[in-house]
Amino acid sequence: MLYTFKRTQKLSASVHEVWEFISSPKNLAVITPPSMGFKTLSGDDRQMFSGQIIHYTVTPLFGVSVEWVTEITHLENKEYFVDEQRFGPYKFWHHKHFLKEIPGGVVMEDIIHYKLPFGFIGRIVHPLLVEPKLKAIFDYRKTKLKELFGEIE
Repeated sequence: MLYTFKRTQKLSASVHEVWEFISSPKNLAVITPPSMGFKTLSGDDRQMFSGQIIHYTVTPLFGVSVEWVTEITHLENKEYFVDEQRFGPYKFWHHKHFLKEIPGGVVMEDIIHYKLPFGFIGRIVHPLLVEPKLKAIFDYRKTKLKELFGEIE
């Protein structure tokens, strides 16, 4: 089963400011909950570009650390970028990040399409573990971005 997760947030900052922050792989650790043990191993030495490979470790569940490799497959400066998992915990991961200028700031939209491994077992654990964890990660991200840029109601 292919799942979809969407989040939208209105930030009180310019497109340029938000883009400069989210297009730096070094800032992934800032907006990831500390409990996830996020650590970049390579690929964070430049601003984001199409074809960039980012390799990191993360501890998503039960204290088990996993390696995750993503590729930035599409990028339009100050508008959007797409990261796709090449190796990692998901069977499929496609994450689109969009920015759009609005009066007083910017709206940021995340759309993730993902598929879990393990067939039937993956479908069982999705509502119990994976979906709540994904929501918690993006709740943390929303809070951190609000602290950094302010939020438009």
